[in-house]
Amino acid sequence: MALDEAALDTLGLSTLWVRRGGAAAPNSAADDGMATAAREAAHADEPPTPSAMPRREVEQYPIDTARDEVDFAPAGAVPVRAKASPVGRDNDVATLDWDALEARVSACEQCRLCEKRTNTVFGVGDRAADWMLIGEAPGENEDKQGEPFVGQAGKLLDSMLRALSLARGENVYIANVVKCRPPGNRNPEADEVAQCEPYLQRQVALLKPKLIIALGRVAAQNLLKTDASISSLRGRVHRYENVPVIVTYHPAYLLRTLPDKAKAWVDLCLAHDTYRQALTDSQAAR
Repeated sequence: MALDEAALDTLGLSTLWVRRGGAAAPNSAADDGMATAAREAAHADEPPTPSAMPRREVEQYPIDTARDEVDFAPAGAVPVRAKASPVGRDNDVATLDWDALEARVSACEQCRLCEKRTNTVFGVGDRAADWMLIGEAPGENEDKQGEPFVGQAGKLLDSMLRALSLARGENVYIANVVKCRPPGNRNPEADEVAQCEPYLQRQVALLKPKLIIALGRVAAQNLLKTDASISSLRGRVHRYENVPVIVTYHPAYLLRTLPDKAKAWVDLCLAHDTYRQALTDSQAAR
């Protein structure tokens, strides 16, 4: 799979993110040390210490501290887990087409999040896509524009897609677990996730993706109904609505934790391999 060198350079990993099985000759001793550190980071549960990472000029995106997309949780916080979906509404939602579903979300007042929203954030992209990316919830910019993953985290996500020869809106659909912005930059609560889950399930049913990428801890835990850590969920193929799921870090987290970009690239390589296998299985079933 050819890599987009410009995208990797944007990610600050032009000499680090090398496709598994490929060869890349280091240009210097510093590059060789950086590549070694990245390989070690890709297989470690914890990021390497600062002394283990050679110094390197990396483009730093400014962080919007008002947003709420960051993949962090206070120590000792109870993980968010979705409860069973409300009885009665599911059967109705399950009959809606794309336009009717978007209209239903736009008018939804099923939970308290409707009270302070500017816009609902339904989703964006190719409605016949094979790839579906699912994040946690809208942030401030998303709430203003009505589109998921805008701002600096969105730019990094677009670069990650380009590195896989993908693009927003071209064989890619992007959505969130929750369609309205939680106030105060907090994680969505269990009852809020439960109210929105029928919408996400219907999006998956309409899209019929061949692969889902869960972006961040909160999205992964709610999709997979688990309180497991993101480090333990990475590196394996999971299932949501019978669709393969790969777990990786949220782009906003990667903006703050640069060494873990190497781990995220390993996750994307696994996603690519899983997608190719899904294509093969689909063709064999015909």
